[in-house]
Amino acid sequence: MAEFRALWFAVVLSRGGTQLARVALAVLAYQRTGSPAVTALVYALTLLPAIIGGSFLGGLADRYPRRELLVVCALSRAGLVALIAIPGIPLWILCVLVFVVQMIESPAKAAQMALLPDMLTGEAYSTGLAAIVLTGQIVSLVAFAAGGVLVGAIGTSGTLFLNAVAFALMALIIRWGLPHSPAARLTEPGDRWWPRFRDPDGGARLILGSPRLRSLLALALLAGFYVVPEVLAAPYAAELGLGTAEVGLLMAVMPVGNVVGVFLITRFVPPDLRLRSMGPLAIASSVPLVFSALFPGFVPSLILWTLVGVLSAYQVTANAEFVRIAPRERRGQVLGLASSVLVAVQGAGMILGGVLADHVGVSLTLVLAGVAGSLMGVLAAVSWHRARQGAGSPEVSPSSSESLR
Repeated sequence: MAEFRALWFAVVLSRGGTQLARVALAVLAYQRTGSPAVTALVYALTLLPAIIGGSFLGGLADRYPRRELLVVCALSRAGLVALIAIPGIPLWILCVLVFVVQMIESPAKAAQMALLPDMLTGEAYSTGLAAIVLTGQIVSLVAFAAGGVLVGAIGTSGTLFLNAVAFALMALIIRWGLPHSPAARLTEPGDRWWPRFRDPDGGARLILGSPRLRSLLALALLAGFYVVPEVLAAPYAAELGLGTAEVGLLMAVMPVGNVVGVFLITRFVPPDLRLRSMGPLAIASSVPLVFSALFPGFVPSLILWTLVGVLSAYQVTANAEFVRIAPRERRGQVLGLASSVLVAVQGAGMILGGVLADHVGVSLTLVLAGVAGSLMGVLAAVSWHRARQGAGSPEVSPSSSESLR
């Protein structure tokens, strides 16, 4: 349908532009300073704002018409990235602009995901979400590779300018491709625009008060364990005596495996079986990390890390179910908060993995991540099973019951 195609194109442009910008910014920071620490800081500024933005800005997707919010966010990001592309811009201003650009992405992402269940229902929704996830993974892989080529061909400023053009084009596609719809949540006089944790209708209270939402988020947070190989690929390759080419392949196989897993689970597994299988897949998703240490080597690691990506495809089902049962009038706020928590947990997993690797070695760190992920997966799986068994009972406020059908 035309609406879904417009949203799909918007996601492609947003994801592709963001990844191109990350490559260009990393190169630009290193060219300016020659400091790996500053380069890492600039790169982190493309990730960290999601923690804050998702928590405090995700609710904007409920309080304002989502199409108009997406257009404003896209045009704002286009203008800010165009400023970043100006040659010779002071580094501190660049860092501030990067932080703001990524903050703006949070409400935009919440609005995108909140719109999808309004466009598609039933199995079409699950298929549409899977298509967007697959596309995002593929675009990320291509954009990272293309980013290096583009920076070499037209420089960092030229690449960033292309990123700004992509955001402007995204605004046009959304404006003319999506129909107008009123805000999902009506505001009242004196109602504050930011979600508060102490608000009884706030995102945190809503998630914690719903066994299904709570257990689905727990399943998603297991990514904090099996994300560890991504940050340890370089030192792990060094332990095996491998070069930089092998590092790139090790980092790529998990996303590739995830693409394969998402295709298989959405193409060949019936919807009800997908929901039942999330628990076992969640438990199994970290297990290959244990065997990557027991069977060290480049080829075994490629196979095992690919398997991690395949097994973690249950995340698409968990995501779809989470969005489906989230109340429509609070969907943006809930998705923004959940996204922030997920980013924070993945970041913590990366940092903890690096610290452990410094003290006990990469191989043992992978074992610990695999064991801990599997054990936590058991708890999350049991929680999800119990939540499904009690799905007939009300979980959220009466005003949200319509969204749980």
